Amino acid sequence: MGITDLAEECGISPSTVTRFCKSFHFKGFPDFKMKLAFELAHKPSESHYQDIIAGNDLHRIVQAMEANHLASITDTTRLLNISQLQKAVEILCRAKRIDLYGVATSSVIAQDFYQKLIRIGKNCTAFADSHMQITSASSLSEGDAAMAISYSGETPETIDALRCAKDSGAITLSLTQYGSSTLASLADISLFSSSLEEGMRRGDMASRIAQLHVIDILFTGMVSLEFTEYTPKLKNSYQNVQIYRKSTGGE
Repeated sequence: MGITDLAEECGISPSTVTRFCKSFHFKGFPDFKMKLAFELAHKPSESHYQDIIAGNDLHRIVQAMEANHLASITDTTRLLNISQLQKAVEILCRAKRIDLYGVATSSVIAQDFYQKLIRIGKNCTAFADSHMQITSASSLSEGDAAMAISYSGETPETIDALRCAKDSGAITLSLTQYGSSTLASLADISLFSSSLEEGMRRGDMASRIAQLHVIDILFTGMVSLEFTEYTPKLKNSYQNVQIYRKSTGGE
């Protein structure tokens, strides 16, 4: 159907159809149709995401975890907007300072990115404490960047921190589940991970893997873009860790 036919069938105006599509971050009705057709062509099986089952034997648990993690990475990859990713990589490379915000499980993702960024010499902080997030965000300025991570996109503390960073003049980025959310709408650059996890949300398992997948892509993109600057720093940090670890007898 064309947009006019669909609107007539639904008893609404074509502009309402367009607004509906854009509320889910599609460019318009044609983009929505294309992505929907692709999704239906790759319709997941009933066991796409496998929940925790009482009394399940360990062999099946291993298989279920493998299937869930692979599915979360595959689903997230299909959702990636290369243009937005490229902009995010360029912003992070140029940023004089980077703030990372996330609470609970999302703070683990923020800490992972933080540990990567300091290896290439980026001036970066990652706070899980909401008060420290606001304190840090308040001292940002033009030329800085702030990235907020929240699976739901509705974590109040994370939203407040990103809004404060934006008010301070920093460029803002978000990483949330796919779909509309307060955090995604607030950010200058919105990145998304798979939103198909259901029962598995009990342990934030597949969502964590999906978000780490995006973080790894961002970091690799940064190093690739500024290879001559970042590679020596990566090598230097690795060599120093090896030297000092041996001198202290660490494993």
